[in-house]
Amino acid sequence: MSANHVPLDTFIAGFAASPLAGRGPSVPWELTQQSEAVVRHLLDTLADAEFIISGEVAVHVTAIVEAGATIKGPLILGARCFVASGAYLRGGNWLAEGCTLGPGSELKSSFVFPGTVLAHFNFVGDSILGAGVNLEAGSIICNHRNERANNEIYVRTGGALQPTGCHKFGAVVGDRCRIGANAVLAPGALLPPWSIVPRASLRDDELSADEAP
Repeated sequence: MSANHVPLDTFIAGFAASPLAGRGPSVPWELTQQSEAVVRHLLDTLADAEFIISGEVAVHVTAIVEAGATIKGPLILGARCFVASGAYLRGGNWLAEGCTLGPGSELKSSFVFPGTVLAHFNFVGDSILGAGVNLEAGSIICNHRNERANNEIYVRTGGALQPTGCHKFGAVVGDRCRIGANAVLAPGALLPPWSIVPRASLRDDELSADEAP
């Protein structure tokens, strides 16, 4: 697997059957970079009877958005989703059914598969989260390298660091991953399904080999 081809169906079993299938480029950071355009396209495919649509925001009739949440389009919020007061969604997001964003959680330019939970006080930017992922309180998925002059994001594939050519990308988090409270995923993380990131830890794929820039 090279940085020129990171097949999302190896991380997310339901990707091929999702509305994103056929719209996903060969690398996930291209999908997140195009999040607003992708979500706008998907908005045109929705059944009006199933969603309450206002401008570029579509909320399924079974979803709950509490007063005090901020939701900005383009956005698709799937069936039985729950968005708590104080949550903030922006930059083009697609959430499949049964997802939860707790108080103080922020989701930006991301695609979230069924049953995934951002418990509370989370930030997830420019990422793709598989089904049944759980982020405990305070865990963060970073999307920008501000600690160095060269802030291009690298990913580790086949044991080697590969450039992405972009400056904003968070992570691909496979199905059923568990991210512990106050853990941080540095930009460019690729987590296989069922991965566990311990509480109060750092997952930075660039630090695991000498060729990290």
